[in-house]
Amino acid sequence: MEQVQSHITGLDIGVIAAYLAVVLAIGVWVSMRTKTGEDLFLAGRTLTWGAIGFSLFASNISTTTIIGLTGSAYATGIASSAFEWMSGIPLLILAFVFAPLYLKARVTTTPEWLDRRYSRRVRLYFSALTIVFTVVVETAGGLYAGGVVLTTFFPGVPLWAACIAIGLFAGGYAAAGGLKAVVYTDILQAIVLLLGCSITAFLMFRSLDFSWATVRDALPGGHLEMVKPASDEGLPWPGLFLGVWMLGFWYWITNQYVVQRVLGARSIEDAQRGALLGGLLKCIPLFIMVLPGAMAVPLLPDLAEQDMVFPVMITQILPPGLTGLVLAGLVAAIMSTVDSTLNSSSTLVVHDFVTRPEDPVAPETVRRYGTLCTLGFMLVAVIVAPLIQHAGGIWSYLQQAFSIIVPPIVAIFFLGAMSPRVSERAAFATLVTMHLLGVVLFIAGQAGIWPLHFTVTVAVMTIGACLLHWGLSVTVFPPREAPEEMLIWDRSVAMAGMRDGRGLLMDIRLWGLVLALSMAGILLAFW
Repeated sequence: MEQVQSHITGLDIGVIAAYLAVVLAIGVWVSMRTKTGEDLFLAGRTLTWGAIGFSLFASNISTTTIIGLTGSAYATGIASSAFEWMSGIPLLILAFVFAPLYLKARVTTTPEWLDRRYSRRVRLYFSALTIVFTVVVETAGGLYAGGVVLTTFFPGVPLWAACIAIGLFAGGYAAAGGLKAVVYTDILQAIVLLLGCSITAFLMFRSLDFSWATVRDALPGGHLEMVKPASDEGLPWPGLFLGVWMLGFWYWITNQYVVQRVLGARSIEDAQRGALLGGLLKCIPLFIMVLPGAMAVPLLPDLAEQDMVFPVMITQILPPGLTGLVLAGLVAAIMSTVDSTLNSSSTLVVHDFVTRPEDPVAPETVRRYGTLCTLGFMLVAVIVAPLIQHAGGIWSYLQQAFSIIVPPIVAIFFLGAMSPRVSERAAFATLVTMHLLGVVLFIAGQAGIWPLHFTVTVAVMTIGACLLHWGLSVTVFPPREAPEEMLIWDRSVAMAGMRDGRGLLMDIRLWGLVLALSMAGILLAFW
């Protein structure tokens, strides 16, 4: 670690401090203009497509993502980047199917859409599940990863103190300013991340004489291959083509933590373009985070730990000042994850459990509840985060635990949006049955009994959940009443973004085509 610490200069610390001051100023400025619950939770439904797209990107790029992507590329190759650029598939589905449905129904949370489509019990089941996973896994995990990174660069700071500092800073402006503060700071954070990592990638490539042939020759065989054999332990090809985007369906389409930005859009057109912009931005990490990690193999050989690749890379490759800028990007990634998860979790509690349409609550009271929930979840995450270091391998298992909750959620959302024939009773039975089966398979996988990679398991279980949901709906649990027409997708819903008369360049069909071609190009280039 000394090779990292010795390269941190006063100029770097000054850049980080300046960045934090700007973020704090944005949070204070927005909080002074946050008056109601809708301001706090949905930014007053005023978000434009640019703000939505950059916020989607920034909130998803966590510290664990940056450290993990570069480390994985260094150790095993670039295949793990599929979790980044293949996000475009669920984001296409969000843009053309679910964003218009959510905004037409004017829901505040994704579980609220389940209430409208199925029932309140389905809504509360999914909402509670999302809150637990968001706070305990996403928020606490983000604090822990951020704390580890900060203590790597500043060893005099204890882990618990680093977790508290991050939680208080990000949770403070999220509680005061709500989603608008989160989104505005996310825009700044996205710019810092893209700029800092792009400069790092440029300098790494320059160190290899700007020669792609040199890069290829310097790396072990298979390091630049995206499609791996079915027996690969990292990401087998069946998991690449099926499991990755199905995992992304839950994250990008149903997870309040992410979708809240889309729900705060000022129009359906802004929601659609924002989702597609987010998909295009997600193609960039392959080039500015993953490939530099692979290039570090010849430039930084024999590193003891793969997770040290990014810290060593930026401190030894970048000059003073620029190191501070990229470190500010790391801090940005930490806070963007924490503020987003805290705000979304408080939104779920207030709108799914506290308030009800038949028992309205004053806007000021809703805002107060939201602020208190945000602070409460921040406290829980701050307490849990330092404990993760004592959990050993258990915490890494929790990351795969997301594969347990995804399959039935994909089934009830997708079939619920596409067909009026699936029923509420079938949806609830599918959730309970498939989640119990998922727990069994998860335990079997950890014991070595279940042989499939978790991404393949997700694909198999998702297909099974769809068949179960449909089968129960047309046999033992037929619908008791037809759902609202606005909750079922049709072609006119998908084409909302073409009707605002802003010309070809703003046509969502063109944007969707560019995103699809970008993903296809990446796959073919690194096949």
